Order: sequence, then structure tokens, then C-alpha cells
Amino acid sequence: MVICMKKTYSGFIAIIGPTNAGKSTLLNQIMGRKVSIVSHKVQTTRTRLRAVKMVGDKQLIFVDTPGVFKPTRRLDRAMVSAAMSAMDEADAVLLLIDAQKGITQTVRDLTEKIKNHPNLFVALNKVDAIAKSDLLPMVAEISNMANFKEIFMISALKNDGVKQMLESLADVMPQSPYLFDEHDASDVPDMLYLSELTREKVYKYIHQELPYHINVVTEKVDTDDDGVLDIYQKIVVQNDAHKKIVIGRGGEQLKRIGTAARHDIQNQWGVNARLHLFVRVEPNWEEMAENYTDQGLEFK
Repeated sequence: MVICMKKTYSGFIAIIGPTNAGKSTLLNQIMGRKVSIVSHKVQTTRTRLRAVKMVGDKQLIFVDTPGVFKPTRRLDRAMVSAAMSAMDEADAVLLLIDAQKGITQTVRDLTEKIKNHPNLFVALNKVDAIAKSDLLPMVAEISNMANFKEIFMISALKNDGVKQMLESLADVMPQSPYLFDEHDASDVPDMLYLSELTREKVYKYIHQELPYHINVVTEKVDTDDDGVLDIYQKIVVQNDAHKKIVIGRGGEQLKRIGTAARHDIQNQWGVNARLHLFVRVEPNWEEMAENYTDQGLEFK
């Protein structure tokens, strides 16, 4: 008796691009739920996040990378290194470009670094926000920069063009056993995911006043007899001035952040939770590698 084994396909796709091109928004749209935080602030994605999406019988493993920018701090160098190494390991690379910003020098430099990848795609994001006549010269320039297999026109926020893009990416996945379980999922550790949800709210409510230099660490999660989660987190800042901004007058700002984060945690996980936030001043936290080992970053 001949047993016919079902052919399966599985491969990695690195989403790469400048900061704030919309990589996290795109990944959340692909997964149909929040797996990566979104903020107007640049460089908010720090970790190499993997998310598994099934397209028919093909398994697409997306790697959402930190945005590529000119690094200055030790943390910056680790983030850019993580982004570039993700491309080396990927079966396909998706270069995401903010169509509103156009073909910047950062995009040109990045394309030069990745142009030899055999499965290179580009997605012009936020095309709904610009005139079609402005897209034509952009597409022409992109076409001359590298041998892209396909150029997609998408709006990650509105989910326009995303389905067709997924189908094209699935077509280049190699034949392989499934590398993960056959369902949509992400591999963010629970403690890190909780921290990221709160960090997103800090950026949301203190976007103008607070610089990039904050971190959120989930120190402990307890469950009481009624199944309610008690989540203890510290918000790490560099100095007392930043601490005052996060706490706000009479603690109002910290309460606002905590309430929004708690609601998001409850909505995402379907649980009841109490969130306990504390603000700590740690001037050199960005130079301490132990703050990022759980995020898959390597310090050099």
C-alpha cells in the first residue's frame, strides 16, 4: 500500500524597513490581533518577534524586526544588528516603505544591503494617504534599486492589499515540515508581552513629554483564589525629571497609563487583572545587557 504524504511548506519572512514604516501595524493586521506594540514614537520595536501565519497549507513565520536607523547607543546597535541578522536567516525578505515619506536615503542604503537576497519583496505602505500620481515615480525608482520579485501597494492599517501580499509570499516558501504548530501564534514570552502592552501606553500618553529612554519590566505575576492576575511591573526611567513626568500631578498620569494597560491586558488575554505599577530611576539601564536578554538582543 502506498501512503501519500501531504506536502507541507514552511519558511521565515523578515519584515525589515526604516523606523515607523508600519511593520508592527502590518504584523498585527496579518495576525488579526495585537502581537507587537504600535506607537508614533520611533524605534519602539526592540525585539525580534516571530509570528506564525497559516496561508492554506503553507506556514509563514514572520519576523518583525526593530527599525533600521543610525545607531548611537549600545541598545541601538543591538537593535540594528538584530534587524540585519534576521534577513540573513530568512527565506524571504519584505522591505516595508512608508509611501508618505518616499524613497529616503535610509531606504536606499538598506536596499543596497539586502539586494542580493533571492526572495526579495517590497511593500509600499500607507498608499491610501498619497495621490496615485505620486506612486508611479516611486515604483519606478524602487524597480531600479534591486531585483524585487514583486512590489505590493498596501495599507496595513486598513488591511488593503494584505491578503494578496500574503498569497505571493506563501508561493516562495520552501517545502518543509511545519516548524511550529499548525495554527496562528506568536512566540512572545508572557512576561515580555505584558511589559510591551504597558510600554505602548506610556508612549501613547506621554509621547511629547518623554524621550525614548524608558523600559518596562514585569517582575512578578500572581493569581489569587478567584483567578484574578496580580501583575507587578516597574517602569524604568533615566532620571527624576522623567519619573515626575510618568507619575504626573497627584499620580494621575501613572493611573491613566495603568488603567489603559490593564484594560488592554484583560481584552487581549480574556482575564481579570490588577496592575501594580512602580516607577524606578536607573540612569544606566540602556547600557545593561541583562535588560534585553529576554528580547533576543545581543550586545556588542
